[in-house]
Order: sequence, then C-alpha cells, then structure tokens
Amino acid sequence: MSFLQDPDWGECCELILLSPNHPNAELIEISGYTLVYCNGVCPKIYRVYKCESMLGLVFQHITHWTNEVDEKQYAKPLNAAVALDDFLNTASMAKTDGNIAA
Repeated sequence: MSFLQDPDWGECCELILLSPNHPNAELIEISGYTLVYCNGVCPKIYRVYKCESMLGLVFQHITHWTNEVDEKQYAKPLNAAVALDDFLNTASMAKTDGNIAA
C-alpha cells in the first residue's frame, strides 16, 4: 500500500502525488523536463522533474505559465521550468557556510 493512501479512508482517498512513471499520471514532456499534474483548475499545478529529481512547481494559467520562485509570466511551460531550474542552480552556487547569500 502506498504511503499516499490510508486504508481507513475508504474510497475517498485518491492518489494525488503520482510519480512521473505512474500509468495514471498526467504528464507534459518538454525538452529535458517532465511536468506532472498535481491539482488545481486555474491555475493547474504541476511538479517539475529533471531526470529523477523534482525541482519545484509551475502553474498553468489560462494565458501564461508561472513558477514558484519569481513573479514573471512565461508564454511556455519550458520557459517557466528553465527559470525555476536556473534559480535553483544559482541558489546552490550562492551558498556560503550553509546560508544562501542575499
């Protein structure tokens, strides 16, 4: 039994955090990234994976995409995912003695 399901919940329990390789996962495959639908309608929320690692979240609005690290609007999901990835790479390089430099 998956840790995402509690047998005492009966039929109301749904798998909401499907892995990218789950047959029921709603995926968007884009160059170098996999977006896996989590929930939401407007915006739809997707988890972003690069290889086997989850980077964070992107949001599909009616007219644009956003990510969880900036307030920019992107025309395509790839742009929002790349900006998220770039932010994480920059933040990991900016670490000093366990703290992120401001």
